[in-house]
Amino acid sequence: MKTNLALATLFAALTLAACDRPKEVPVPVPGPAGAPGATGATGATGNTGNTGNTGNTGNTGTPGEPGTTVIIVPPAASAPK
Repeated sequence: MKTNLALATLFAALTLAACDRPKEVPVPVPGPAGAPGATGATGATGNTGNTGNTGNTGNTGTPGEPGTTVIIVPPAASAPK
């Protein structure tokens, strides 16, 4: 059992020692910003389109007949039992 434990420890140590560490990659640092460029020309205004013809308003309808009023009476409360 001691031999197995010693071999496992040795194997783990060798495995961990063989791992490659990630290499650092240098990142280029940009220099200072330059002067801004000239403003571009303004584009042409688009066509506004046709307004078209406006429709005629329809005739007003005749007033309706007076309606019937419906009264709904709630049912009477029942007496407690």
